[in-house]
Amino acid sequence: MLNKWLYTRVDNSALVLFRVIFGLLIAIEAWGAIATGWIKRTLLDSDFNFHFIGFNFLQPLPGDGMYYYYGIMGLLGIFVMLGYRYRLSILGYGILWAGVYFMQKSSYNNHYYLLVLLLGLLACMPANRYLSLDVKRNPELRQLSMPRWVYIVIIAQLWIVYSFGAIAKLYPDWLDASLPGLLMKARSDYWLIGDVLQQQWAHYVIAYMGILFDGLIIPALLWKPTRKIAFVLSIFFHLFNSIVFHIGIFPYMSLAFTLFFFPAETIQRIFLPKKPFYTANELILPKNRKRFELIFLVYFIFQIGLPLRHWFIKDDVLWTEEGHRLSWRMMLRAKHGRISFKVIDKKSGKRIIVNRKDMLSSKQQRAVATKPDMIWQFCQYLKQKFAKEGRDVSIYVNCRVRVNNHDYETLIDPNVDMAAAKWDYFWHNDWIMPSNLDKSKKERKLRK
Repeated sequence: MLNKWLYTRVDNSALVLFRVIFGLLIAIEAWGAIATGWIKRTLLDSDFNFHFIGFNFLQPLPGDGMYYYYGIMGLLGIFVMLGYRYRLSILGYGILWAGVYFMQKSSYNNHYYLLVLLLGLLACMPANRYLSLDVKRNPELRQLSMPRWVYIVIIAQLWIVYSFGAIAKLYPDWLDASLPGLLMKARSDYWLIGDVLQQQWAHYVIAYMGILFDGLIIPALLWKPTRKIAFVLSIFFHLFNSIVFHIGIFPYMSLAFTLFFFPAETIQRIFLPKKPFYTANELILPKNRKRFELIFLVYFIFQIGLPLRHWFIKDDVLWTEEGHRLSWRMMLRAKHGRISFKVIDKKSGKRIIVNRKDMLSSKQQRAVATKPDMIWQFCQYLKQKFAKEGRDVSIYVNCRVRVNNHDYETLIDPNVDMAAAKWDYFWHNDWIMPSNLDKSKKERKLRK
């Protein structure tokens, strides 16, 4: 039964067409980073990059190296679109993309992480077996079909993304629409819709439509009676996100995924009319299927486990950020912070003045004022910087942070020497002060 479910051959029109769109989008993403100045702002305008902890060996290339890096990525994206040396091209793009993803996190977006996963998944899929230069070079590669597991893996991955996105929104600041209201304040000058976005009713619509869309869109696309209306809602939802939140290629990539929810015959007839439609439904069992099944079983266990891990870590993830990344927690908080670093020369006892503005970009400064892991990393950077000058230092942090509409609270224990503090990769770091988010919420309601 499982073999039939996974390995029956089905028409590959959706995968072929998705490859073309996906390749174009990732090329635009790479070259757009050059054109918009993202590379300069994110990777080159500061002395220090906040890499994922443990990935300090990943550093931006010197000079114009990162521009060439992204230029090559864009070219690889075009190769994916054309199906030219497909597997090598998509693996190459995936390695380069993952390198930048782990190289910096001051500009973090969930779709960056999703792209890492998709590049790996698509490298395992036979997306170049039709309408590709690989087939033109080697006609023996030509196929009209693919195993059904391709559909299953892609839909399962999307279901995880959207479902956890919906679950994460089920908390008070989202349910009372206060967070959507905060997010919309910065968009009051938007042409045509700016005034509408400031209305309280709009905040509630955004809040609850966000939950309903994320929670129901995959089943609605899978079920034939609701598929067309779900597709129309997807277009509206993703275009709204693109206009309001400026989140790059993600909305358009999400729309491209709807190809996998419509009948393959419909996709073939509309977009690939010259391609014969595959109807044989052969069952072809690969020799290494047990290993393949084990790999994907482990993969999806991690995909389900990672978004749940913050429940096993002390305190609120909105406050500590522990378990926030890799968890599909999208647009869930607005944080503001005030921070100062007290650096003491241990030998002389004198305080050393540190000017963050000379070391960090404006975006990094905002991030380091609210995120404990970045505060710890910056303290380690300062420790190493002064050690090179022959000075052994202690570093104390005075940091007060506001989450959404809550009161400012102390984030880091001011009595802990952060130069000597350790980072716990998997559990809670005790130098993060306890949160008072629930208490703050109740007190604010009483004041009102």
